[in-house]
Amino acid sequence: MNFILAPSAIADLKEISDYFLQKNVEAGEQLFQKFNKRFESLTRFPKLGKPYPKLHPEIRGLLEQNYIIFYRISSESVEIVRIVDARRNLLELFKEER
Repeated sequence: MNFILAPSAIADLKEISDYFLQKNVEAGEQLFQKFNKRFESLTRFPKLGKPYPKLHPEIRGLLEQNYIIFYRISSESVEIVRIVDARRNLLELFKEER
């Protein structure tokens, strides 16, 4: 099994990267390394994250620092759909997908 990044996840990563380029490049690099390790872990243990049925029936999420990595599991891959600050209004964020 492998992981793929949805366009929305790529946009989230760009936004996070832009923030850390302004604030603390080293901390940003460390966070991205942790994200990558989490992505790899999900390919081996796809049910590692908890379900978020109120957001979407197929969505699971895994916390990494202050961010939640949201993903879907298919027979061939783990699709990373969003990577968002856990303090955001998650119901509002996913309302279009429900």
